[in-house]
Amino acid sequence: MKLKQYIAIAALAMQSLQFGFAQQKSLVVDVNNSIAKVNPNMWGVFFEDINMGADGGIYAELIKNRSFEFFRPMMGWKNLGPVKEGNYLILNRQSNSESNPRYLQVNKKEKNSIGLRNEGFRGMGVKQGNTYEFSLWYRQPSAGISIRVELVDSEGKVIGSTELKPAQANNQWQYQEVSFTSSKTDQKANLQIWFEGQGSIDLDMISLFPTDTWKGRKKGLRADMVQTLADLKPGFIRFPGGCIVEGFDLSQRFQWKKTVGPIENRQLIVNRWNTEFAHRLTPDYFQTFGLGFYEYFLLAEDLGAEALPILNCGMACQFNTGEVVPLDQLDQYVQDALDLIEFANGSVTTPWGKLRADMGHPAPFNLKMLGVGNENWGPQYIERLKVFQEALKKYHPEIEIVASSGTDPEGERFQYLDKELRAMKIDIIDEHFYRDPDWFLSNAKRYDNYDRNGAKIFAGEYASHSKNNKKPEYRNNWEAALSEAAFLTGVERNADVVQLASYAPLFAHIDGWQWTPDLIWVDNLNVYVTPSYHVQKMYSTNKGTDVVSLLRDGKTLTGEDNLYGSAVVDKKSNELILKIINVGEKTEQLTIDLKGIKKSAGQAQVMLLHHDDPLAFNEVGKSPSVTPVNSTVNYKGRKLTYTVGAKSVNLLKIKL
Repeated sequence: MKLKQYIAIAALAMQSLQFGFAQQKSLVVDVNNSIAKVNPNMWGVFFEDINMGADGGIYAELIKNRSFEFFRPMMGWKNLGPVKEGNYLILNRQSNSESNPRYLQVNKKEKNSIGLRNEGFRGMGVKQGNTYEFSLWYRQPSAGISIRVELVDSEGKVIGSTELKPAQANNQWQYQEVSFTSSKTDQKANLQIWFEGQGSIDLDMISLFPTDTWKGRKKGLRADMVQTLADLKPGFIRFPGGCIVEGFDLSQRFQWKKTVGPIENRQLIVNRWNTEFAHRLTPDYFQTFGLGFYEYFLLAEDLGAEALPILNCGMACQFNTGEVVPLDQLDQYVQDALDLIEFANGSVTTPWGKLRADMGHPAPFNLKMLGVGNENWGPQYIERLKVFQEALKKYHPEIEIVASSGTDPEGERFQYLDKELRAMKIDIIDEHFYRDPDWFLSNAKRYDNYDRNGAKIFAGEYASHSKNNKKPEYRNNWEAALSEAAFLTGVERNADVVQLASYAPLFAHIDGWQWTPDLIWVDNLNVYVTPSYHVQKMYSTNKGTDVVSLLRDGKTLTGEDNLYGSAVVDKKSNELILKIINVGEKTEQLTIDLKGIKKSAGQAQVMLLHHDDPLAFNEVGKSPSVTPVNSTVNYKGRKLTYTVGAKSVNLLKIKL
């Protein structure tokens, strides 16, 4: 061959590379070489009441400030009609009802109707043809006032109505409910309550719920939001947070005992995200605890997930007040932990087991894990954790303890906690990382050299924070999801070390968020999943049972040539599952040697996530930009040829 021909061929090869075609790469996957067992509950969800995740979100109550316990008792309510001084009074029965002291007294001598309008949580999302249940507690010494209820759309037109007539004159509190149907779908409806007749009536716990809740439970959860979680098939659910566990100070900490029992007796507190961010002040954000610990356990059971409750360790948020309980006064906090285990697992003959049974669940919830503290750090945390550990291991050695490694995945604070927790032989260490995409890409090897015989790891809160979008609520872009997918190959590859993993935060309301990014966005009627959700779902619904090796030139795929990868075998479904991520700008042609396969299936099922624009996102109210595409790839023998597109996440499933 002449020199000119060599030059021409070389030029053509260079041209091919410039147009995005790379040299074919050979990978070897050994289906019979199990490196690690995958925890069947490895991939889960983390729930915190942030971004209107509970009240105004998954908890389906439509009335805001239903028991008049907000700092401003009439927040969310507006007068209707010719209201005069004294028509409405807020009374306080603190000595008789510490958990729910306030109620509304309506005094009416006039013949004209007067009323109240409730604005809901950024409006009320209602659906045409759906039934809504209005209820309240009332006390009326003498009959005389009747109540007319109207659902009005965003234009003020009545789209549903009913009447409620108090059953009889009685000086005792009574409960009553009525139902009606909406004639229209509206994102921003309101509820109007008209008082007719003359007399006086006391009202409390004024409530409006849709009847199409999750599993049809009265006063339950928003079905579409729960279904989005069910679609992830989570192995666990961590609750109730998050920083609300700690509180701004200890008076605002989450106390699980105040969230169980009859809903009308649960004590509301301000949500610590109420005024946390100056640019997103939310003065009407409270926790009513209609979604309490019983409901969390029930949700975990519905999802087939392990419950992972987190309890306060005697420390408030160290970014806020840093308030701590003296060590000699920690007994109450430790007892709360012991009582929670009894509530979850105890016999119905025990006090807390009986309460669980009285609430409708005689069978135990079979709690196996308990978190002590959330993102706490320093010697003061270790001192308090040791007190908890001693008591829990003495009385409940069957419960695994999950402990905090602080707010950061590296640095002096993290190193101190990691050393101390391992010396204590803590069961599971909870690591959190909110970082930019580059951090996630460069940390795919993070767990490769962790101690295989020491504490297990819970990647409890992670999210890639892209800074490149102008609108912060849309930071769940493709760049972020792609980097998360690459990082999670390292989590999956080290499943013998990382036992649990969950993205955070989970939900965000488009009109009421405080923190971004978030896995799932909602408005009052719809749910919108992000590219990050699709990545999380790819892992959680394709977790397999055994990690097997996926190598190129004897090395794992951890970013060389922009390729990341992991492989698992599912011995239950008899499938090989490959996850291959290309974060580069060029298409890559792969030849995958399926070592150990005796007979070829001849076809691989493929799920592809891809977008050319790294800033692409799934915008609320519009068709998604990033969504999975399914296809098949045929192959012969033991060699599978597959082309990995630029900036793509690829899942391949092969029957063995």
